[in-house]
Formats: sequence, structure tokens, C-alpha cells
Amino acid sequence: MSKFIYLYKGPATPMDQFTPEQSAEQMAAWGAWMEKLGPALVDAGAPFAGGTSMVDDGSAAEASDLNGYSIVEAENLDGAKALADGHPFLSEGSGKFRLEIFELADMQM
Repeated sequence: MSKFIYLYKGPATPMDQFTPEQSAEQMAAWGAWMEKLGPALVDAGAPFAGGTSMVDDGSAAEASDLNGYSIVEAENLDGAKALADGHPFLSEGSGKFRLEIFELADMQM
């Protein structure tokens, strides 16, 4: 089994801007997805707060629209993609939101 990181990319609304009803709906959707994954969900992750981007020339730039992560465990990339089925971050269907999936390589030292 390998670990894969899900990076959430898109113009997501900060949780503090949701109404209580919207917040409850979002939390229920995420909770259902997490429960469906069971032990394949290694780290539920967290949304990102404010950030910046550091450039190799010593300057800073505006951070991208990455806004959270989760870590799952699967046999391969196809398995990691299958676990994203029904993911709440991809529910809008507008093409504005993206789930980027990367395998986490073992660091042998």
C-alpha cells in the first residue's frame, strides 16, 4: 500500500463565511465521505489558512489557491482516484475546483 496526498485547489469559500446551515451541510458531507473511506483515510488533513509563497530568488509571491489536504492509503494511483468518488470538494460540477493527487514517495535515509 502507498500513501497519496489530496491537495484541494480552487476558490473555496472560507468556513467563517458560511451560514450555520451551510456549515452543517458541509461538515455532514465531509463526515460522510470520511466515514466511507474508513481506514483508507490516513490523515483527514485540514483546510489551509493564510499563506505566502517563497521564491528561490529570495522574494515572496502570492500563494496559490491551494486550500487544504488529506492523506489516503491505496494500492496505486487508480485506487487513490477511486477513493475520491463522491468527494465533497468536487461536488459543485463547475470546473472551478480540482483535487490534485500525488503519491508520497518513501524517503530512505
